[in-house]
Amino acid sequence: MVEQYIVGVAVVIASLLGFVFLYYNSLVRFWGLSKLKRRASMEFPKEKRINKNGSGEDVGTTDIIIVGAGVAGAALAYSLGKDGRQVRVIERDLNPPDRIAGESLMPGGYLKLIELGLEDCVDEIDAQPNQGYILYKDGKNAPISYPLEKFHSHVVGKNFHNNRFVQKLRKKAASLHNVSLEQGTVTSLLEENGIIKGVHYKDKSSQMLTAYASLTVVCDGCFSNLRRSLCNPKVDVPSYFVGFILTNCKLSDQNHGAIILADPSPIVFYPISSTEIRCMVDVPSQNLPSLSNGEMSHYLKTLVAPKVFPETYDSFISAIEKKDNIKIMPNRIMADAPHRTPGALLIGDSLNMRHAITGGGMTVALSDVVLLRDLLRPLHDLSDASVVCKYLQSFYTLRKPMSSTINILASVLHKVFSSSSDPTIEDIQHACIGYLRLGGVFSSGLSAMISGLCPRPLSLAFHLFALAIYGVGRLLLPFPSPKRLWNGAKLFWVSSNIIFPIIHSEGVRQMFFPLTVPAYYRTPPRNKDFKV
Repeated sequence: MVEQYIVGVAVVIASLLGFVFLYYNSLVRFWGLSKLKRRASMEFPKEKRINKNGSGEDVGTTDIIIVGAGVAGAALAYSLGKDGRQVRVIERDLNPPDRIAGESLMPGGYLKLIELGLEDCVDEIDAQPNQGYILYKDGKNAPISYPLEKFHSHVVGKNFHNNRFVQKLRKKAASLHNVSLEQGTVTSLLEENGIIKGVHYKDKSSQMLTAYASLTVVCDGCFSNLRRSLCNPKVDVPSYFVGFILTNCKLSDQNHGAIILADPSPIVFYPISSTEIRCMVDVPSQNLPSLSNGEMSHYLKTLVAPKVFPETYDSFISAIEKKDNIKIMPNRIMADAPHRTPGALLIGDSLNMRHAITGGGMTVALSDVVLLRDLLRPLHDLSDASVVCKYLQSFYTLRKPMSSTINILASVLHKVFSSSSDPTIEDIQHACIGYLRLGGVFSSGLSAMISGLCPRPLSLAFHLFALAIYGVGRLLLPFPSPKRLWNGAKLFWVSSNIIFPIIHSEGVRQMFFPLTVPAYYRTPPRNKDFKV
């Protein structure tokens, strides 16, 4: 009864804020969707062929060079190839990647996969359904179940081995005769008079080659060596994920992952095959033990193992002791701050990264691919790089609903879930658990945004504000004594210090007021706009 009263007050206050933006939000969605539908309905360009001379340079015209054949690069190559573009993909290593990232595809990302005609790439790789996560804290738990009731039964999140998924995407792209997929290391962009004309790269035999195209799309991942010339690469690494695979054990709910809010680090479990469970331990950057001298194994056994589920403890210890089973991945955060560069474009993790705790990276990348495909569809001629560049500036605004929603949630949740000596963080954690346990619109609203099904920054602001009010209300009841008022004020202050800097880094204007950004209204250039 008390919690219902708190929630009622929170909803009334937060609703006042939400109502102000309701009409504006409707306008944003209406104009954005109508623009993309109008572009997507236009006819495709004709197919072209490519030939090479003895030096490896293009003789025919390549429409688009794609640097990187990961999730974003392979999916983009296939979608543009299906639209009749002549596409050339240059990937550093075409062997199956060995990494611990890119193993969770949110339901919103799976819907994007369907839009691209690539949903069969999660077939026959032993992908496991993912319907959400369960948070565990001090003997309590709260579900984050994705609201999938309005979708067909096959629409769920998917967990899998990243290398199996990527290889399926590459095979699909390479099956198109107008898509060229080759192994090579792109060393630099080819620039002439401020316009990117192509790339310099080394092939498998270390021979230096040059490839030309009207547009170069860089999507070579979080370790991109090309982003420095295309954006402001300010990268923050707040923590590392220490990952390893558990066998011979099961989670209590196989359709849900698990997140344990433990001291010193959050611990994440999710199945990646019918026999394997991935464990990810978040370790702050300043406290990362060494893997080579055994410090990491000692850290995991003494500080982390006592916090895991009893049914996974033995498998946890066995996985730590298994040789070469532990891998370390930096959790990189980088806001998108692209430079306007005619002839080139950044997408996916090359452009923008967020903490991996929510597993939203592939969903954002596939959303970028769908958006870029729809923007390029009406363009029959990409030769005038300046005109195309001006038109594609809208990409960076139109991608904001999905990218900002997932980015902000990932950063906020990581800061809230991480252990801290500040008791206010502990209060925020309990408020988060209590808010999710309310169910209904509170739980489903947040989970819809985490899953990529509801990419709406205004809805996110509503829920974050309501959660903060709920947390303050918990501390004030049953009677607002001076100490409780002080604790409530501290909670609201700490919450604000977490939320507002993250929102600011994403760009308040592009997130909440995209209709005021000139690039939002860019329409496909007409033939007379191109130089003859």
